Amino acid sequence: MKHTILFLCLIFITLLSGCRDKIPELHPTADNPVTISLWYDASVTEAGSPPADWIAYKIIREKFGINLELTMLPLNASDRNVKVNAAAEGGTLPDMAVVNREPLMNLVKKGLVMAVDDLYSLMPNRTEKMYNETSRRFATFNGKCYGFSTPGGKIQKNEGVLIRKDWLDKLGLSVPKTMDEYLDVMRAFTHNDPDGNGKDDTYGYGAFLEINGYEEGLGRRLDPIFGAFGVAGTWNMSESDAGLNVRKPAYFDALNTVATMQKEGLIDPNWLGYKKDDFRAAWKQGRFGIMREQNSAYASESNYAPFDRKFPDGSWIVADPPVGPDGKSAVGVYTIPYTTLVISKRAEKEGKAPLIAALLEWMVSDEGYYLFGWGEEGVNFVFNENHIPVAEGIPDPAKSFAKSAQQPLTQLRNMVFYHSDAELVSRYPTYTTEVSRKTMSALTVLREMQQKAWVNATGSDTLPSANTELKTFYEQGVLDFVTGKNALTKESWSQWLSEFDRLGGAKWEQEGISKARQSNYLY
Repeated sequence: MKHTILFLCLIFITLLSGCRDKIPELHPTADNPVTISLWYDASVTEAGSPPADWIAYKIIREKFGINLELTMLPLNASDRNVKVNAAAEGGTLPDMAVVNREPLMNLVKKGLVMAVDDLYSLMPNRTEKMYNETSRRFATFNGKCYGFSTPGGKIQKNEGVLIRKDWLDKLGLSVPKTMDEYLDVMRAFTHNDPDGNGKDDTYGYGAFLEINGYEEGLGRRLDPIFGAFGVAGTWNMSESDAGLNVRKPAYFDALNTVATMQKEGLIDPNWLGYKKDDFRAAWKQGRFGIMREQNSAYASESNYAPFDRKFPDGSWIVADPPVGPDGKSAVGVYTIPYTTLVISKRAEKEGKAPLIAALLEWMVSDEGYYLFGWGEEGVNFVFNENHIPVAEGIPDPAKSFAKSAQQPLTQLRNMVFYHSDAELVSRYPTYTTEVSRKTMSALTVLREMQQKAWVNATGSDTLPSANTELKTFYEQGVLDFVTGKNALTKESWSQWLSEFDRLGGAKWEQEGISKARQSNYLY
Protein backbone atom coordinates (compact mmCIF):
# COMPACT_ATOMS: atom_id res chain seq x y z
CA MET A 1 0.00 0.00 0.00
CA LYS A 2 2.86 2.35 0.91
CA HIS A 3 4.47 1.77 -2.50
CA THR A 4 1.13 2.28 -4.29
CA ILE A 5 0.61 5.67 -2.60
CA LEU A 6 4.16 6.71 -3.48
CA PHE A 7 3.61 5.66 -7.10
CA LEU A 8 0.35 7.64 -7.33
CA CYS A 9 2.08 10.67 -5.83
CA LEU A 10 4.80 10.49 -8.45
CA ILE A 11 2.20 10.29 -11.22
CA PHE A 12 0.35 13.29 -9.76
CA ILE A 13 3.56 15.33 -9.51
CA THR A 14 4.45 14.43 -13.10
CA LEU A 15 1.00 15.42 -14.38
CA LEU A 16 1.07 18.63 -12.37
CA SER A 17 4.47 19.49 -13.76
CA GLY A 18 3.26 18.81 -17.29
CA CYS A 19 0.28 21.10 -16.79
CA ARG A 20 2.49 23.82 -15.37
CA ASP A 21 4.92 23.65 -18.31
CA LYS A 22 2.30 23.24 -21.03
CA ILE A 23 2.33 26.25 -23.36
CA PRO A 24 -1.15 27.51 -24.23
CA GLU A 25 -2.21 27.72 -27.85
CA LEU A 26 -3.55 31.21 -28.49
CA HIS A 27 -6.29 32.07 -30.98
CA PRO A 28 -6.72 35.83 -30.62
CA THR A 29 -9.08 37.90 -32.77
CA ALA A 30 -9.47 41.58 -33.54
CA ASP A 31 -12.25 41.72 -30.94
CA ASN A 32 -10.29 39.71 -28.38
CA PRO A 33 -6.64 40.57 -29.03
CA VAL A 34 -3.48 39.52 -27.23
CA THR A 35 -1.17 42.35 -26.14
CA ILE A 36 2.43 41.96 -27.30
CA SER A 37 4.89 44.51 -25.98
CA LEU A 38 7.99 45.57 -27.92
CA TRP A 39 10.92 47.74 -26.89
CA TYR A 40 12.25 48.93 -30.24
CA ASP A 41 15.27 50.64 -31.74
CA ALA A 42 13.90 53.79 -33.36
CA SER A 43 15.20 54.95 -36.72
CA VAL A 44 14.97 58.61 -35.60
CA THR A 45 14.70 58.86 -31.81
CA GLU A 46 13.96 62.58 -31.75
CA ALA A 47 10.88 62.11 -33.94
CA GLY A 48 8.76 60.26 -31.37
CA SER A 49 6.80 57.01 -31.47
CA PRO A 50 4.11 56.18 -34.05
CA PRO A 51 0.83 58.00 -33.29
CA ALA A 52 -2.15 56.24 -31.70
CA ASP A 53 -3.98 56.22 -35.04
CA TRP A 54 -1.06 54.63 -36.94
CA ILE A 55 -2.60 52.41 -39.58
CA ALA A 56 -0.18 49.57 -38.79
CA TYR A 57 -1.81 49.11 -35.37
CA LYS A 58 -5.17 48.53 -37.05
CA ILE A 59 -3.78 46.13 -39.67
CA ILE A 60 -1.86 44.09 -37.09
CA ARG A 61 -4.92 43.85 -34.85
CA GLU A 62 -7.15 42.71 -37.70
CA LYS A 63 -4.66 40.27 -39.24
CA PHE A 64 -3.22 38.68 -36.11
CA GLY A 65 -5.38 39.66 -33.17
CA ILE A 66 -2.38 41.46 -31.71
CA ASN A 67 -2.53 44.67 -29.74
CA LEU A 68 1.01 45.92 -30.38
CA GLU A 69 2.38 47.97 -27.50
CA LEU A 70 5.50 49.97 -28.38
CA THR A 71 8.21 51.54 -26.22
CA MET A 72 11.11 53.41 -27.78
CA LEU A 73 14.54 52.54 -26.40
CA PRO A 74 17.07 55.30 -25.60
CA LEU A 75 19.45 56.32 -28.37
CA ASN A 76 22.54 56.08 -26.15
CA ALA A 77 23.79 52.50 -25.93
CA SER A 78 24.71 52.77 -22.25
CA ASP A 79 21.27 54.13 -21.34
CA ARG A 80 19.67 51.34 -23.38
CA ASN A 81 21.73 48.70 -21.59
CA VAL A 82 20.77 50.13 -18.20
CA LYS A 83 17.07 50.02 -19.08
CA VAL A 84 17.18 46.42 -20.29
CA ASN A 85 19.32 45.17 -17.41
CA ALA A 86 17.08 46.92 -14.88
CA ALA A 87 14.03 45.24 -16.41
CA ALA A 88 15.82 41.90 -16.18
CA GLU A 89 16.50 42.45 -12.48
CA GLY A 90 12.98 43.67 -11.79
CA GLY A 91 11.15 41.01 -13.76
CA THR A 92 9.60 43.56 -16.12
CA LEU A 93 11.00 42.54 -19.50
CA PRO A 94 8.61 43.10 -22.39
CA ASP A 95 7.56 40.29 -24.72
CA MET A 96 10.16 41.48 -27.26
CA ALA A 97 13.15 43.80 -26.95
CA VAL A 98 16.01 44.92 -29.17
CA VAL A 99 19.19 44.53 -27.11
CA ASN A 100 22.92 45.11 -27.45
CA ARG A 101 25.58 42.47 -26.86
CA GLU A 102 26.15 42.99 -23.13
CA PRO A 103 22.51 42.71 -22.04
CA LEU A 104 21.99 39.83 -24.49
CA MET A 105 24.59 37.77 -22.66
CA ASN A 106 23.13 38.81 -19.31
CA LEU A 107 19.61 37.78 -20.33
CA VAL A 108 20.80 34.43 -21.64
CA LYS A 109 22.81 33.78 -18.50
CA LYS A 110 19.78 34.51 -16.31
CA GLY A 111 17.51 32.33 -18.46
CA LEU A 112 15.14 35.21 -19.21
CA VAL A 113 14.90 34.85 -23.00
CA MET A 114 13.80 31.92 -25.11
CA ALA A 115 15.84 29.95 -27.62
CA VAL A 116 14.44 30.83 -31.03
CA ASP A 117 15.95 28.11 -33.23
CA ASP A 118 12.52 26.61 -34.00
CA LEU A 119 11.05 29.99 -35.00
CA TYR A 120 13.29 30.51 -38.03
CA SER A 121 11.35 27.86 -39.96
CA LEU A 122 8.12 29.75 -39.21
CA MET A 123 9.57 32.85 -40.92
CA PRO A 124 11.05 31.56 -44.22
CA ASN A 125 10.83 34.87 -46.09
CA ARG A 126 12.24 36.93 -43.24
CA THR A 127 14.97 34.38 -42.56
CA GLU A 128 16.10 34.36 -46.19
CA LYS A 129 16.27 38.15 -46.40
CA MET A 130 17.54 39.15 -42.97
CA TYR A 131 19.44 36.33 -41.29
CA ASN A 132 22.38 34.14 -42.16
CA GLU A 133 24.82 31.81 -40.47
CA THR A 134 26.89 34.70 -39.11
CA SER A 135 23.92 36.54 -37.59
CA ARG A 136 22.59 33.35 -36.01
CA ARG A 137 26.01 32.54 -34.59
CA PHE A 138 26.15 36.01 -33.00
CA ALA A 139 23.22 35.14 -30.72
CA THR A 140 24.17 31.49 -30.19
CA PHE A 141 25.38 30.27 -26.80
CA ASN A 142 25.99 26.64 -25.88
CA GLY A 143 24.49 25.49 -29.15
CA LYS A 144 21.22 27.46 -28.93
CA CYS A 145 20.25 30.70 -30.63
CA TYR A 146 18.59 33.25 -28.35
CA GLY A 147 17.51 35.99 -30.71
CA PHE A 148 17.30 37.48 -34.18
CA SER A 149 20.38 39.59 -34.92
CA THR A 150 20.52 42.28 -37.61
CA PRO A 151 23.19 44.84 -38.50
CA GLY A 152 21.06 47.97 -38.38
CA GLY A 153 21.71 50.80 -40.83
CA LYS A 154 25.41 50.37 -41.46
CA ILE A 155 26.25 49.08 -44.95
CA GLN A 156 28.85 46.32 -44.86
CA LYS A 157 31.72 45.77 -47.30
CA ASN A 158 31.16 49.07 -49.09
CA GLU A 159 34.80 49.53 -50.19
CA GLY A 160 36.87 47.82 -52.83
CA VAL A 161 40.07 47.71 -54.83
CA LEU A 162 39.80 50.04 -57.83
CA ILE A 163 42.19 50.01 -60.80
CA ARG A 164 42.48 52.44 -63.70
CA LYS A 165 41.22 50.31 -66.57
CA ASP A 166 42.21 52.90 -69.19
CA TRP A 167 45.81 52.73 -67.92
CA LEU A 168 45.82 48.94 -68.15
CA ASP A 169 44.54 49.14 -71.72
CA LYS A 170 47.03 51.81 -72.76
CA LEU A 171 49.94 49.73 -71.47
CA GLY A 172 48.58 46.45 -72.79
CA LEU A 173 48.25 44.93 -69.32
CA SER A 174 45.77 42.42 -67.97
CA VAL A 175 43.91 42.91 -64.71
CA PRO A 176 46.34 41.68 -62.02
CA LYS A 177 45.39 38.77 -59.81
CA THR A 178 48.36 37.73 -57.67
CA MET A 179 50.40 39.97 -55.40
CA ASP A 180 53.36 39.70 -57.77
CA GLU A 181 51.16 40.74 -60.71
CA TYR A 182 49.87 43.68 -58.70
CA LEU A 183 53.44 44.81 -58.04
CA ASP A 184 54.26 44.53 -61.75
CA VAL A 185 51.24 46.68 -62.63
CA MET A 186 52.26 49.21 -59.99
CA ARG A 187 55.70 49.41 -61.57
CA ALA A 188 54.20 49.95 -65.01
CA PHE A 189 51.82 52.62 -63.72
CA THR A 190 54.77 54.36 -62.05
CA HIS A 191 57.38 54.20 -64.81
CA ASN A 192 55.61 53.74 -68.16
CA ASP A 193 53.64 57.01 -68.46
CA PRO A 194 50.16 55.42 -68.41
CA ASP A 195 48.38 58.74 -68.90
CA GLY A 196 50.53 59.61 -71.91
CA ASN A 197 51.38 63.14 -70.81
CA GLY A 198 55.13 62.62 -71.11
CA LYS A 199 55.71 63.40 -67.44
CA ASP A 200 56.95 61.26 -64.59
CA ASP A 201 53.97 62.08 -62.38
CA THR A 202 52.00 58.86 -61.82
CA TYR A 203 52.22 56.13 -59.21
CA GLY A 204 51.03 52.59 -58.87
CA TYR A 205 49.17 52.81 -55.57
CA GLY A 206 47.53 55.54 -53.53
CA ALA A 207 46.68 55.57 -49.83
CA PHE A 208 46.63 57.53 -46.60
CA LEU A 209 46.86 56.52 -42.96
CA GLU A 210 43.33 55.65 -41.83
CA ILE A 211 43.72 53.78 -38.55
CA ASN A 212 41.21 52.65 -35.95
CA GLY A 213 41.10 50.04 -33.20
CA TYR A 214 40.27 47.11 -35.47
CA GLU A 215 42.38 48.31 -38.44
CA GLU A 216 45.69 49.09 -36.75
CA GLY A 217 49.22 49.27 -38.14
CA LEU A 218 49.02 51.02 -41.52
CA GLY A 219 45.22 51.14 -41.58
CA ARG A 220 42.46 50.14 -43.94
CA ARG A 221 43.79 51.70 -47.16
CA LEU A 222 46.63 49.17 -47.24
CA ASP A 223 44.58 46.24 -45.97
CA PRO A 224 44.29 44.66 -49.45
CA ILE A 225 48.06 44.08 -49.27
CA PHE A 226 47.85 42.58 -45.79
CA GLY A 227 44.80 40.59 -46.83
CA ALA A 228 46.93 38.78 -49.42
CA PHE A 229 48.91 37.35 -46.51
CA GLY A 230 45.93 36.61 -44.26
CA VAL A 231 46.67 39.39 -41.76
CA ALA A 232 44.21 42.16 -42.61
CA GLY A 233 42.95 44.13 -39.63
CA THR A 234 44.15 44.23 -36.05
CA TRP A 235 42.73 40.92 -34.87
CA ASN A 236 42.35 37.40 -36.18
CA MET A 237 38.93 36.33 -34.89
CA SER A 238 39.10 32.64 -35.79
CA GLU A 239 39.01 30.13 -32.95
CA SER A 240 41.94 28.23 -34.42
CA ASP A 241 44.31 31.20 -34.74
CA ALA A 242 42.89 34.01 -32.61
CA GLY A 243 45.15 36.89 -31.73
CA LEU A 244 46.89 40.03 -32.94
CA ASN A 245 47.84 39.87 -36.61
CA VAL A 246 51.01 41.86 -35.97
CA ARG A 247 52.32 38.87 -34.00
CA LYS A 248 51.62 36.40 -36.85
CA PRO A 249 54.63 35.31 -38.97
CA ALA A 250 52.85 36.37 -42.18
CA TYR A 251 52.68 39.98 -41.00
CA PHE A 252 56.41 40.33 -41.68
CA ASP A 253 55.88 39.29 -45.31
CA ALA A 254 52.98 41.72 -45.76
CA LEU A 255 54.96 44.55 -44.20
CA ASN A 256 57.92 43.70 -46.40
CA THR A 257 55.69 44.00 -49.49
CA VAL A 258 54.58 47.49 -48.49
CA ALA A 259 58.22 48.37 -47.75
CA THR A 260 59.07 47.25 -51.29
CA MET A 261 56.34 49.50 -52.68
CA GLN A 262 57.75 52.40 -50.69
CA LYS A 263 61.40 51.69 -51.55
CA GLU A 264 60.71 51.41 -55.28
CA GLY A 265 58.54 54.53 -55.28
CA LEU A 266 55.43 52.63 -56.38
CA ILE A 267 53.16 54.34 -53.87
CA ASP A 268 52.29 58.03 -54.08
CA PRO A 269 54.98 59.57 -51.82
CA ASN A 270 52.45 61.98 -50.34
CA TRP A 271 50.49 59.13 -48.75
CA LEU A 272 52.06 59.72 -45.33
CA GLY A 273 50.85 63.32 -45.30
CA TYR A 274 47.48 62.90 -46.99
CA LYS A 275 44.23 63.29 -45.12
CA LYS A 276 41.08 61.75 -46.54
CA ASP A 277 40.19 64.81 -48.62
CA ASP A 278 43.75 65.06 -49.98
CA PHE A 279 43.68 61.40 -50.99
CA ARG A 280 40.39 61.80 -52.82
CA ALA A 281 41.56 64.95 -54.56
CA ALA A 282 44.71 63.07 -55.66
CA TRP A 283 42.96 60.20 -57.46
CA LYS A 284 40.67 62.65 -59.18
CA GLN A 285 43.81 64.43 -60.43
CA GLY A 286 45.18 61.16 -61.85
CA ARG A 287 48.05 60.68 -59.38
CA PHE A 288 47.76 56.88 -59.03
CA GLY A 289 46.10 53.89 -60.61
CA ILE A 290 45.27 51.45 -57.77
CA MET A 291 43.50 52.24 -54.51
CA ARG A 292 41.02 51.04 -51.96
CA GLU A 293 38.03 53.39 -51.99
CA GLN A 294 34.43 53.56 -50.81
CA ASN A 295 31.58 53.04 -53.29
CA SER A 296 29.93 56.42 -52.91
CA ALA A 297 33.16 58.38 -52.56
CA TYR A 298 34.13 56.97 -55.95
CA ALA A 299 30.92 56.59 -57.93
CA SER A 300 28.30 59.03 -56.63
CA GLU A 301 27.63 61.83 -59.10
CA SER A 302 29.17 64.73 -57.20
CA ASN A 303 32.24 62.68 -56.25
CA TYR A 304 32.95 61.30 -59.71
CA ALA A 305 32.32 64.58 -61.57
CA PRO A 306 35.81 66.13 -61.09
CA PHE A 307 37.49 62.98 -62.45
CA ASP A 308 35.02 62.85 -65.34
CA ARG A 309 35.79 66.43 -66.29
CA LYS A 310 39.56 65.96 -66.19
CA PHE A 311 39.65 62.45 -67.68
CA PRO A 312 36.57 61.88 -69.84
CA ASP A 313 38.28 58.84 -71.36
CA GLY A 314 39.38 57.55 -67.97
CA SER A 315 37.75 54.59 -66.27
CA TRP A 316 38.07 52.49 -63.13
CA ILE A 317 37.09 48.89 -62.47
CA VAL A 318 36.38 47.08 -59.20
CA ALA A 319 39.00 44.32 -59.11
CA ASP A 320 39.55 41.28 -56.93
CA PRO A 321 42.07 42.06 -54.19
CA PRO A 322 45.52 40.53 -54.73
CA VAL A 323 46.04 36.85 -53.98
CA GLY A 324 49.05 36.06 -51.82
CA PRO A 325 51.48 33.12 -51.89
CA ASP A 326 49.14 30.90 -49.85
CA GLY A 327 46.04 31.74 -51.86
CA LYS A 328 44.66 34.23 -49.36
CA SER A 329 42.93 37.41 -50.44
CA ALA A 330 40.78 40.12 -48.84
CA VAL A 331 39.80 43.71 -49.42
CA GLY A 332 40.04 43.98 -45.65
CA VAL A 333 37.98 43.28 -42.56
CA TYR A 334 34.43 44.22 -41.72
CA THR A 335 32.54 44.35 -38.45
CA ILE A 336 28.79 44.07 -38.08
CA PRO A 337 27.24 46.18 -35.28
CA TYR A 338 24.53 43.67 -34.53
CA THR A 339 21.58 44.31 -32.28
CA THR A 340 19.40 41.36 -31.34
CA LEU A 341 15.64 41.05 -31.04
CA VAL A 342 14.91 38.72 -28.12
CA ILE A 343 11.68 37.12 -26.91
CA SER A 344 11.18 36.83 -23.18
CA LYS A 345 10.70 33.49 -21.47
CA ARG A 346 7.44 34.82 -20.08
CA ALA A 347 6.13 35.47 -23.60
CA GLU A 348 7.11 31.93 -24.57
CA LYS A 349 5.27 30.43 -21.58
CA GLU A 350 2.19 32.51 -22.41
CA GLY A 351 2.13 31.03 -25.91
CA LYS A 352 3.01 34.26 -27.74
CA ALA A 353 6.05 32.97 -29.67
CA PRO A 354 4.14 31.64 -32.74
CA LEU A 355 2.18 34.90 -32.93
CA ILE A 356 5.40 36.90 -32.74
CA ALA A 357 6.93 34.79 -35.52
CA ALA A 358 3.86 35.37 -37.71
CA LEU A 359 4.06 39.12 -37.06
CA LEU A 360 7.78 39.28 -37.88
CA GLU A 361 7.25 37.28 -41.07
CA TRP A 362 4.45 39.61 -42.21
CA MET A 363 6.62 42.64 -41.51
CA VAL A 364 8.88 41.73 -44.45
CA SER A 365 6.01 40.83 -46.78
CA ASP A 366 5.33 43.44 -49.44
CA GLU A 367 2.55 44.93 -47.34
CA GLY A 368 4.51 45.13 -44.11
CA TYR A 369 7.88 46.00 -45.63
CA TYR A 370 6.70 49.12 -47.43
CA LEU A 371 4.35 50.12 -44.62
CA PHE A 372 7.11 50.04 -42.00
CA GLY A 373 9.76 51.41 -44.35
CA TRP A 374 7.92 54.22 -46.14
CA GLY A 375 4.40 54.54 -44.75
CA GLU A 376 1.02 54.11 -46.40
CA GLU A 377 0.97 53.65 -50.16
CA GLY A 378 -0.89 56.46 -51.90
CA VAL A 379 -0.53 58.69 -48.84
CA ASN A 380 3.15 58.76 -47.89
CA PHE A 381 4.59 57.31 -51.10
CA VAL A 382 3.81 55.83 -54.50
CA PHE A 383 5.77 53.36 -56.57
CA ASN A 384 7.66 54.59 -59.61
CA GLU A 385 8.07 52.60 -62.82
CA ASN A 386 10.81 50.52 -61.20
CA HIS A 387 8.69 49.74 -58.14
CA ILE A 388 10.78 52.04 -55.96
CA PRO A 389 8.92 54.09 -53.32
CA VAL A 390 8.99 57.81 -54.15
CA ALA A 391 7.18 60.88 -52.86
CA GLU A 392 6.58 62.48 -56.25
CA GLY A 393 2.90 62.11 -57.14
CA ILE A 394 1.30 61.72 -53.72
CA PRO A 395 -1.86 63.82 -53.16
CA ASP A 396 -0.44 65.84 -50.25
CA PRO A 397 3.32 66.52 -50.53
CA ALA A 398 3.40 67.43 -46.83
CA LYS A 399 2.76 63.75 -46.04
CA SER A 400 5.85 62.53 -47.90
CA PHE A 401 7.75 59.81 -46.06
CA ALA A 402 10.83 62.05 -46.40
CA LYS A 403 9.29 64.88 -44.36
CA SER A 404 10.35 65.09 -40.73
CA ALA A 405 6.72 65.30 -39.61
CA GLN A 406 6.11 61.83 -41.04
CA GLN A 407 9.15 60.15 -39.46
CA PRO A 408 7.13 58.63 -36.58
CA LEU A 409 5.39 56.44 -39.17
CA THR A 410 8.64 54.68 -40.09
CA GLN A 411 10.25 54.36 -36.67
CA LEU A 412 10.31 50.55 -36.92
CA ARG A 413 12.03 50.37 -40.29
CA ASN A 414 15.16 48.99 -38.60
CA MET A 415 13.11 45.83 -38.05
CA VAL A 416 12.46 45.33 -41.76
CA PHE A 417 15.28 46.95 -43.71
CA TYR A 418 17.95 44.65 -45.12
CA HIS A 419 19.72 46.95 -47.63
CA SER A 420 17.56 45.97 -50.59
CA ASP A 421 17.73 47.94 -53.83
CA ALA A 422 14.46 49.62 -52.85
CA GLU A 423 16.21 51.08 -49.81
CA LEU A 424 19.39 52.08 -51.60
CA VAL A 425 18.30 53.35 -55.03
CA SER A 426 17.25 56.72 -53.65
CA ARG A 427 20.63 57.02 -51.91
CA TYR A 428 22.61 55.80 -54.92
CA PRO A 429 20.67 56.71 -58.08
CA THR A 430 21.83 55.76 -61.56
CA TYR A 431 22.97 58.78 -63.57
CA THR A 432 24.78 59.80 -66.75
CA THR A 433 28.08 61.61 -66.32
CA GLU A 434 28.20 65.16 -67.60
CA VAL A 435 31.24 64.96 -69.88
CA SER A 436 31.95 61.35 -70.84
CA ARG A 437 28.22 60.43 -70.86
CA LYS A 438 28.92 57.17 -69.05
CA THR A 439 26.14 55.49 -67.08
CA MET A 440 27.19 55.29 -63.44
CA SER A 441 25.66 53.88 -60.28
CA ALA A 442 27.22 53.79 -56.83
CA LEU A 443 24.74 51.00 -56.02
CA THR A 444 26.08 48.82 -58.85
CA VAL A 445 29.60 49.50 -57.58
CA LEU A 446 28.51 48.61 -54.03
CA ARG A 447 27.11 45.27 -55.15
CA GLU A 448 30.38 44.49 -56.95
CA MET A 449 32.43 45.39 -53.89
CA GLN A 450 30.31 43.23 -51.63
CA GLN A 451 30.97 40.18 -53.80
CA LYS A 452 34.74 40.39 -53.32
CA ALA A 453 36.70 38.55 -50.62
CA TRP A 454 36.42 40.00 -47.12
CA VAL A 455 37.31 38.88 -43.60
CA ASN A 456 34.55 38.91 -40.99
CA ALA A 457 36.00 40.52 -37.86
CA THR A 458 32.74 41.15 -36.03
CA GLY A 459 33.44 41.97 -32.40
CA SER A 460 37.02 43.09 -33.02
CA ASP A 461 35.92 46.70 -32.59
CA THR A 462 34.84 45.91 -29.01
CA LEU A 463 38.07 44.29 -27.85
CA PRO A 464 40.51 46.03 -25.46
CA SER A 465 42.64 48.81 -26.89
CA ALA A 466 46.41 49.07 -26.54
CA ASN A 467 47.65 51.52 -23.96
CA THR A 468 48.99 54.83 -25.28
CA GLU A 469 52.66 53.84 -25.10
CA LEU A 470 52.10 50.51 -26.84
CA LYS A 471 49.84 52.03 -29.49
CA THR A 472 52.47 54.66 -30.33
CA PHE A 473 55.22 52.04 -30.45
CA TYR A 474 53.08 49.82 -32.70
CA GLU A 475 52.04 52.47 -35.22
CA GLN A 476 55.37 54.26 -35.39
CA GLY A 477 57.29 51.00 -35.48
CA VAL A 478 55.61 49.52 -38.55
CA LEU A 479 55.84 52.90 -40.26
CA ASP A 480 59.58 53.15 -39.56
CA PHE A 481 60.10 49.73 -41.12
CA VAL A 482 58.11 50.68 -44.23
CA THR A 483 59.88 54.00 -44.74
CA GLY A 484 63.35 52.50 -44.19
CA LYS A 485 64.08 54.38 -41.01
CA ASN A 486 64.62 50.94 -39.51
CA ALA A 487 65.90 48.14 -41.76
CA LEU A 488 63.32 45.38 -42.03
CA THR A 489 65.05 42.04 -41.54
CA LYS A 490 64.01 38.86 -39.78
CA GLU A 491 66.33 39.74 -36.93
CA SER A 492 65.19 43.36 -36.55
CA TRP A 493 61.56 42.30 -36.73
CA SER A 494 62.07 39.67 -34.03
CA GLN A 495 63.73 42.26 -31.81
CA TRP A 496 60.90 44.71 -32.40
CA LEU A 497 58.30 42.07 -31.49
CA SER A 498 60.18 41.32 -28.26
CA GLU A 499 60.03 45.00 -27.32
CA PHE A 500 56.37 45.09 -28.39
CA ASP A 501 55.65 42.25 -25.95
CA ARG A 502 57.72 43.86 -23.20
CA LEU A 503 55.57 46.99 -23.49
CA GLY A 504 52.43 44.89 -23.11
CA GLY A 505 51.77 43.43 -26.56
CA ALA A 506 51.47 39.79 -25.45
CA LYS A 507 49.32 40.80 -22.49
CA TRP A 508 47.09 42.91 -24.75
CA GLU A 509 46.68 39.92 -27.06
CA GLN A 510 45.67 37.57 -24.25
CA GLU A 511 43.18 40.10 -22.91
CA GLY A 512 41.67 40.46 -26.37
CA ILE A 513 41.40 36.71 -26.96
CA SER A 514 39.82 36.26 -23.52
CA LYS A 515 37.24 38.98 -24.17
CA ALA A 516 36.47 37.61 -27.65
CA ARG A 517 36.01 34.10 -26.30
CA GLN A 518 33.82 35.23 -23.39
CA SER A 519 31.68 37.26 -25.79
CA ASN A 520 31.35 34.34 -28.22
CA TYR A 521 32.91 36.35 -31.06
CA LEU A 522 35.42 33.72 -32.21
CA TYR A 523 34.29 31.55 -35.09
